[in-house]
Amino acid sequence: MKRIGILTGGGDCPGLNAVIRGVVKGAIIGRGWEVVGIEDGFDGLLDQKKMRGLTLDDVRGILPRGGTILGTTNRGNPFSSAVERNGRIETVDLSARVLANIKKRCIDAIVVIGGEGSLKIALELMNHGIPIVGVPKTIDNDLLETDVTFGYNTALETATDALDKLHSTAESHHRVMVMEVMGRYAGWIALESGIAGGADVILIPEIPFDLQRICDAIEQRRRRGSRFSIVVAAEGAFPRGGGRRVKAGPDARHAVERLGGIGEFVAKEVGELLDMDTRVTVLGHLQRGGSPSTFDRCLGSRFGIKAVELLEDGNFGQMACLKGREIRSVPIERAIRKLKLVNASGEMVTCAEELGIALGR
Repeated sequence: MKRIGILTGGGDCPGLNAVIRGVVKGAIIGRGWEVVGIEDGFDGLLDQKKMRGLTLDDVRGILPRGGTILGTTNRGNPFSSAVERNGRIETVDLSARVLANIKKRCIDAIVVIGGEGSLKIALELMNHGIPIVGVPKTIDNDLLETDVTFGYNTALETATDALDKLHSTAESHHRVMVMEVMGRYAGWIALESGIAGGADVILIPEIPFDLQRICDAIEQRRRRGSRFSIVVAAEGAFPRGGGRRVKAGPDARHAVERLGGIGEFVAKEVGELLDMDTRVTVLGHLQRGGSPSTFDRCLGSRFGIKAVELLEDGNFGQMACLKGREIRSVPIERAIRKLKLVNASGEMVTCAEELGIALGR
């Protein structure tokens, strides 16, 4: 191993720079390797101008910075790239160009930092003969085989801090405040921030909700003298018998639909059914931004070092993971076989309900 590449794919999140720094330091200081930073995710593999050397100077001071110094995209897939031809968007396989560019830059292996989608592409590259190791990244915390993904802790802190702030204004105006957080299929952010932030109602994708049950819980609080309520809703939550709220459908450039609007839906329905003043706060990309927490800086650094160790030992096709307090590794294919969802009858859901939090069921 003489030269390795590193890329960040999918949505950005706090802690990416910690992983990049860990990989660069572990490769250069401990092993004397060269590191090539690949910009803008897998799109960077299509253009050699987007491949640049990374030195220790390049990673100095980036530990507390959010985002990624390499840039990223959640659209790039060299095996299914959107290309405009004759005014039409077509999907083509550009993997041959990727393999040629990797060979020209003499890259021996690549560290792919990403979530389920990025790791699936990484595994496809592995099947085409490119040595790969993965690092799990998603604020949704929905990757199997790791207790926690980096970025999740910071997003959770952002959501909980927002709930703390919403309490005072909700109480002052006697309103129902609905806060919409990220979570397409997994409700980890909504559930944990809701418990930590003292929410009265939590809505997650794993438990289709009944509007009447939500209203009953809020009305019960009102009868007890609490003239305000806090509702936390994951963007992928949906009513029983209904579907997810979609802002934009999938197309040639976007592999999955863009969700949004469940907060507005719940606020409107609750406001009308209970004749109460309601307001909506959508955290959106605030959850992805900002300086990473201490936990995410440390976890990202540990993942970066583990990725280098996996390359050194020739353990390709593996993903770094956290098990208990130890950093270990698992095959990427095991980590992406399905999503890690909230157990609707598990301890954390039971805890929420024992605390008097309604989940709409």
